[in-house]
Amino acid sequence: CGLVEPLKFENGKPHFPLLASDPAFPTFLSPNSHFQNDINKHDTRLRIFSGTANPALAQEIACYMGLELGKTKIKRFADGEIYVQLQESVRGCDVFLVQPTCPPVNENLMELLIMIDACRRASAKNITALIPYFGYARADRKTQGRESIAAKLVANLITEAGTNHVLACDLHSGQSMGYFDIPVDHVYGQPIGGLSCALSCPFFSQVSK
Repeated sequence: CGLVEPLKFENGKPHFPLLASDPAFPTFLSPNSHFQNDINKHDTRLRIFSGTANPALAQEIACYMGLELGKTKIKRFADGEIYVQLQESVRGCDVFLVQPTCPPVNENLMELLIMIDACRRASAKNITALIPYFGYARADRKTQGRESIAAKLVANLITEAGTNHVLACDLHSGQSMGYFDIPVDHVYGQPIGGLSCALSCPFFSQVSK
């Protein structure tokens, strides 16, 4: 199959890096000196890679951590197959993969699984999947007979691919964490969303509940 070049995605250091001095750039997303000093002090082998689902979010996370995005090459073949290649060594590294499984859910989920497999085969020490939007999370129980519990199936796929840790945001229900046989951190977006609104809307802080 031939490669569909318009769908090729490469990341790493952006051509036009986000600047903390830019007034349009929220202050809570600017580089955090605490993380930078800790990383430099202990020489942590930390790598952050992004899928194609939300590279802007991955860039903001990397900027906050004082790191550059790891370089990857992700392509789509003409028949829809996904190709992933890490462009730098991750041997012995703690790797974080930022890839929400938002629509198109199946495509983004498969891309995440292939990224995990690539990191595992490249001898990464630990692999953490950051999944801000967890596809199939609503299918966490049976409502009628002969139904699938897709949330459990997806949890099994992510685990078997080689993930050591999952970080998910605002799951449909907390019971989904129990579907994983690996550690799961469940975080909530409301605090950061409220802060973002307060910074962007001058009257937001004056509104009482």
